[in-house]
Amino acid sequence: MSDTTPTSTAVVIADDHPVLRGGLRALLASTGDFDVVGEAATGDEAVAIAVDLVPDVVVMDLQMPGGLNGIDATRQITEQVPTVHILVLTMFDDDDSVFAAVRAGAAGYLLKDADQDDVVRSIRAVARGDAIFGPGIAQRVRAFFAGDVPAPSPFPHLTGREVEILDLIAAGQNNASIAQRLGIAPKTVRNSASNIFLKLHAADRAEAMIRARDAGLGRSH
Repeated sequence: MSDTTPTSTAVVIADDHPVLRGGLRALLASTGDFDVVGEAATGDEAVAIAVDLVPDVVVMDLQMPGGLNGIDATRQITEQVPTVHILVLTMFDDDDSVFAAVRAGAAGYLLKDADQDDVVRSIRAVARGDAIFGPGIAQRVRAFFAGDVPAPSPFPHLTGREVEILDLIAAGQNNASIAQRLGIAPKTVRNSASNIFLKLHAADRAEAMIRARDAGLGRSH
C-alpha cells in the first residue's frame, strides 16, 4: 500500500523577537501540517538558513537587526533559492514597505495584528504558490500594478533628502558639489551620506553608488 500521508509544509520563521517566534511556532505546531525547520533572528541568518534548508515558506519580518533588513533578505532568498516562498509578517503598512517587499519577491504581506487563522491560511496559500495580502493591502497592490499609484522608492528606509543625496552620489558628484546643488552645508552632506551608507549596509561610497545605480538612480544628471 502506498503512503498517502500528506507532506508537512516546511517553514522558517525570521523575526528578531523570540516571543513572537515561539508563539508562531506553537501556532503552526497546533495545526499538524507544518514543520518549523528553522528560526532566524537576523536577515543574514534568514538567508543562510533558507539557502541551507530550502523550506517551502519563510515568514519574514521587515525590521531585522544585523547586515540585512527583511526586504534585502527577501531579495537575496528569492534570487538564490527561487522555490522558497516569502510571507512578510510585519507591523509596517506604509506603501513604500509593501511595494518594496513585493519588488523584492515576497509572495504575501500580512500585518502582525492579523488573526491567527489568517496567518495560518496565508502561509498555506503562499506555500501553494498563491499571492496573499492582508485586508487593505491587497487593494493597494492591485492599484499599484494597474498603474494607479506612483512607483515606490527602491530605498524605503531612506528619507526624501537622503534619496536626493544618494541620487547625486550615484551620478558621481562629490560632497562639495552635492552641498552646492542642494543649498546645504557640506557637513550636512557628509553626515547624511554616513547615515545612507549605514542604512544601506554599504561598506563604502562606491558600494552605495553601485546599489543606487542598479536601482535606477543617478541617470537624470
